Amino acid sequence: MIKLRVIFLATVLCAAGSLSLLVSPLPAQQPSDRAHQIGGKFMCMCGCNQVLSQCNHVGCTVSTSMLKEVDQALARGDSEDAITQAFVQEFGTKVYAEPPYSGFSLVAWSMPAVYLAVGLVLVLFVISRWRKRPTHAVNTAAAANNHGISPEMLERARLRAARETQD
Repeated sequence: MIKLRVIFLATVLCAAGSLSLLVSPLPAQQPSDRAHQIGGKFMCMCGCNQVLSQCNHVGCTVSTSMLKEVDQALARGDSEDAITQAFVQEFGTKVYAEPPYSGFSLVAWSMPAVYLAVGLVLVLFVISRWRKRPTHAVNTAAAANNHGISPEMLERARLRAARETQD
């Protein structure tokens, strides 16, 4: 009976000792999927000009700390708007990955459509001007008269050009 107790105690001690080998220390806690989703709306402030949740800047501690802030705010129960306002207060409006759909930022969203419309009108104007241009060959004497050159001066210029290129 004592032998069974010793074997049982040795088994329990071995199991307890090996349990610490099975349970490894947890690495730094990874942000949740919701934190990555919200982080996709912000820019990383390390200067890499990448979206926060996709920053692959080697050794970037800024993105990890910002995602950690988002995760902690979500754990506190903060709303997405509260998180956004906190980042805007901390970093300014440059933290936005895309401008918001309100206020002066609407100009940034509407300008591509305006440029497209202006370009389309300009192209149609140029095409209509090209179509109105006469397509038949114009008489050289008439063209000379339209430009204020007499036919005699035009003939003299042609003879001179022929003489100088006669080599």
